[in-house]
Amino acid sequence: MVGNRLSRDDFYDRLSALDEAAMKKALWTLYWRGSAPVRERIMAAIDPASATAQAARANAPVDADRVKAEVREFAALARQGAYLAGDRRVSPKERTRWRFTFQRLAKTTTQALSGRDVEPAASAMATLIDLACELRSVDYFRSDDPVEAARFVVSDAAAVAWAAVRREQGYPAFCERAAGQLVRWESRWGWTRRGHGWVSERETSLAQVVAGMLPAADAWGQFADAYLRALDSVVDQRGPADGHRRSRKERREDLAEWHALLRERLSHGEYQDRLDALANHPALVGRR
Repeated sequence: MVGNRLSRDDFYDRLSALDEAAMKKALWTLYWRGSAPVRERIMAAIDPASATAQAARANAPVDADRVKAEVREFAALARQGAYLAGDRRVSPKERTRWRFTFQRLAKTTTQALSGRDVEPAASAMATLIDLACELRSVDYFRSDDPVEAARFVVSDAAAVAWAAVRREQGYPAFCERAAGQLVRWESRWGWTRRGHGWVSERETSLAQVVAGMLPAADAWGQFADAYLRALDSVVDQRGPADGHRRSRKERREDLAEWHALLRERLSHGEYQDRLDALANHPALVGRR
């Protein structure tokens, strides 16, 4: 025995004392109470054909349009309060399992983003992130911290979506999409209600996510232009175009880290004038 682990011979010796019924019971206990990877390994050992088929299904291409439709339905039901009260569209069992549905949709959307048809998948991920942002202050589910309960890391989700858009649609498309979503989603305190726990330990700012995707000075300048256009759209729509009822002061504070990175990168060179436009932008200046 090494530490608390039996050697193979010791393990076989222990098993030899069990009859068939006892061995089945031990294996069933391990299967039923074990983690998902443990269950998968047990199934691979006792039913190799089924395990192979399951692996093939897991690696099959994901229908991005179907994923988008399912995510939109889930978000719509949540916003309509269907997971809180006696709404027949959501069963009582599903109301208690909403976080597993959220996790499944996030995983499937991430898989869809690895394919070529990224537009519907990117839209689906944006819907999930919008929902997560709303959950900081709105009760759509019975949970004291829904984003923590769903194990949904907004910064990871955004990084996957933006990387897929850049890969399949090119850098200009990435700039336009990511700049607008950065304005809408960035949060200086993260996306959980309590600010600590499993999710918070894995979060980073969206400013850092974007910075890691901008390799050179010209890339920063191009993204800054897209970012200023995104701020313009907030003003042009004369409302909370960033998805939250934030004041200009709150928006400025949420985006402070990103503005500091822009000043660091663009303070010298041909894009320096963008910093002047940023400093006086009406989407940021003032308290209201």
